[in-house]
Amino acid sequence: MTRLILASQSPARTKLLSHAGIRHEVLVSDVDEDAVQARYGVTDPHDTALLLARAKAEAVASLPEADGAIVIGCDSVFEFDGEAHGKPYTADVARERMLRMSGSMGILHTGHWLVDCRDTDPDEADPEGAGGAAIARGSGATLGSVSSAEVHFMEMSAEEIETYIATGEPLQCAGSFTIDGYGGAFIRKVDGDPHTVVGLSISTLRGLLGQANVGITELWTGGAVDPADVRSE
Repeated sequence: MTRLILASQSPARTKLLSHAGIRHEVLVSDVDEDAVQARYGVTDPHDTALLLARAKAEAVASLPEADGAIVIGCDSVFEFDGEAHGKPYTADVARERMLRMSGSMGILHTGHWLVDCRDTDPDEADPEGAGGAAIARGSGATLGSVSSAEVHFMEMSAEEIETYIATGEPLQCAGSFTIDGYGGAFIRKVDGDPHTVVGLSISTLRGLLGQANVGITELWTGGAVDPADVRSE
């Protein structure tokens, strides 16, 4: 059975995978994002998202718990007026950003990095020689991709911004907003994969898994959200 490890502490990402019926584990890295960016001097939002996703994936892939698994790391960076915006952390920063974003548009870049930690030497039988199933050969892949989507915001009043900030939600989100929470009320449309805005593109994950010779259906649990629960009346 192929193991997929999500190298992220984001509740939104693991919820997204669970709703898509994708079996996974969570193992959080201790990557210092500021230190990584300072080391490589990357300022382009697109490249920053990929760099940080790679740092997270490789940090988790180096842990003993990742042996025999496929690790996927993700990181999101919001580009607005040519500048990169990560998590605001403080109300003052979130307020300044949201006042500028009101009625405007930005680009959310989500970097994905996959590391195949499975053994590259095929085993024809189980280690005990008891006739067990063969262990899948690893691909040795370490590769990444960035998925980007344009996010168009509605006009937001100062009162709405203050009330949104008071929820605490935007303080821990790239760009100071979410699409799958309170912030969805302020998003007029998304041009691109909406999963990208949540923080993990399922279609991008499928493509990376395919390059590691793993079909995404191998990870399906049969536990995806029941369509009867979400279909329109």
